[in-house]
Amino acid sequence: MVVQFTDRASAGRALADRLQAYAGRSDVVVLALPRGGVPVAAEVARALDAQLDLLIVRKLGVPRQPELAMGAIASGGALHIDPQIVAAYGVSARQLDEIIAVESLELIRRHALYCGKRGSVSVEDRTVIVVDDGVATGASMNVALKALRGAKPAWIVAAVPVAPPQAQELIGTAADEFVCVASPPDFRSVGQYYGDFGQTSDEEVRDLLARSH
Repeated sequence: MVVQFTDRASAGRALADRLQAYAGRSDVVVLALPRGGVPVAAEVARALDAQLDLLIVRKLGVPRQPELAMGAIASGGALHIDPQIVAAYGVSARQLDEIIAVESLELIRRHALYCGKRGSVSVEDRTVIVVDDGVATGASMNVALKALRGAKPAWIVAAVPVAPPQAQELIGTAADEFVCVASPPDFRSVGQYYGDFGQTSDEEVRDLLARSH
């Protein structure tokens, strides 16, 4: 195993090099998955001269089995529901509405924590580059991308510094394009390819967003 990146900022600069086709375009917005994806995305947004915002995702868990996702909501009003899981577990429309309401409040709370009173950037009909610090199973990125579809972007790019060789298959059609800097054949975890993979704090997220705006 070889360390690919000094830290998340260096990973972001390496990722930005792979995304230069999107530089200087007014239709491009960079969305970070908090918290670890924010330092990476900040470097990408800076290099591309693009807006930076967050894609905060909340899983919609099946009643009495909250770890099982039947869908997700994301900042900007994006909503993804898996009708097969809803039907298989007999989730009623009322139950679904109640869970969406609860998770929507939590999403609003987190957005307020990170962004204050600033509204979300509109992504409708825009090219959206969704950035995280890496992909392991693809679950978080997939939920985020599927929820994002509800906001009707024109083109979705999933972009990460490091992922396993099968990451393209893990993401599938959830993104229109997948960009990855390194796909080590001996991939075991995202953190192993960073020299510094310390936890990103809430304060760092807020600071990076404030500097971007």
